[in-house]
Amino acid sequence: MSDFPTGLLFDDAMAIVAEVAAAHRLATESLSLPRCHGRVLARDIDAPLSLPPFDNSAMDGFALRQADLGDDDTALALVGEQFAGLAAGLSLGAGQCVRITTGAPLPAGADTVAIKENVRIDGDRVWVPATALGQNVRYAGEDVREGERVLRAGQVLTPARVSLAASLGLASLEVRRKPTVAVFTSGDELVEPGMPLAPGQIYDSNRDLLMGLLRADGLEPTAWPRLPDDPRQVEIALRDAACAFDLVFTCGAVSAGEKDHIPAVLGEFGAIHFWKVKMRPGMPLLFGSMDQARMLGLPGNPVSVMATYLSFGRALIDGLQGRAEPRPVWRARLVGSIEKTHPRREFIRARLLSDDGGVLRVDPNPATGSHRLRAAADSDALMVVPEGPQRLEEGTVMEVMPYSFG
Repeated sequence: MSDFPTGLLFDDAMAIVAEVAAAHRLATESLSLPRCHGRVLARDIDAPLSLPPFDNSAMDGFALRQADLGDDDTALALVGEQFAGLAAGLSLGAGQCVRITTGAPLPAGADTVAIKENVRIDGDRVWVPATALGQNVRYAGEDVREGERVLRAGQVLTPARVSLAASLGLASLEVRRKPTVAVFTSGDELVEPGMPLAPGQIYDSNRDLLMGLLRADGLEPTAWPRLPDDPRQVEIALRDAACAFDLVFTCGAVSAGEKDHIPAVLGEFGAIHFWKVKMRPGMPLLFGSMDQARMLGLPGNPVSVMATYLSFGRALIDGLQGRAEPRPVWRARLVGSIEKTHPRREFIRARLLSDDGGVLRVDPNPATGSHRLRAAADSDALMVVPEGPQRLEEGTVMEVMPYSFG
């Protein structure tokens, strides 16, 4: 293996992920609006028309000229009706009004709408109370003006943003392609759930963990057969996946043990961007490239999988898609106190709580081993403790990473 960075600080390793992802940004594709939800927009959108496109009524009622009204109820002549849909071409003269529904275009000459519940109708006469100028009118362009930039490349297409595109008459959008993802777990000791266990064997929990995390982020991962503790078979499987997928995630076999073959295979047949990060859990994290794929080798303990995926995995996925919006940063006040004696950045399983005063609090789980999956199942977030030994008192504001967020 050639020289590569090792034992990096967390932020330095994250910078390498961002740099590599930017250099291998995924191609774009045009999708119909129903298929765009959750995708990353690839091209800026300027409004082809104004919103609303015409002055219209915000309520069911009567369109009128405000100058015709007095301080008390005023009788106006009812001369027609305008429903939402095609404009009827109506025009108001002095002392006249038109019945109108919500969203219907305002007749020529009208500048105000009196709501239906506030008027009294007597045949073809409508008694209207004093109403402020412009009341219940939605003006053309008050939301969006034609030519205005309304969506920007790198934004995630939320339902509201897709709806905005639809309101502008856009039937499709250019988005970044979602990465294809291969998932491997590794180790001769692993057995499929449901099968009998022999002495020394354990069930493979990492596959369902990582597949679930990826699916929760809108991806469609492919689970590959387990990697055995055999370097030749590891090589064949990883090289096969690397020429067919954008991303390859592995769990386990990335440390320095006799059966940890993935670093050597990646170093010989690909490139290692870094190996080992000063974080806990997750220190043996491996990041590299092989053929068309970016490869992220996660440690084998399940809490390490969670910590490295939620931080580096998501960052890599976002970078490949050109996501310009950072993930939300959550902060909460610490319940209890913590004594941290080691220098690495630490990710602690925790629960998020909201107290009666509306303050978000984070309650760390006392479990420390990265193999203790029950503690992860009892939690809903990872609490981030910065680098360096330190004592954190109750009430300290902490960064937290919910398992699922946008």
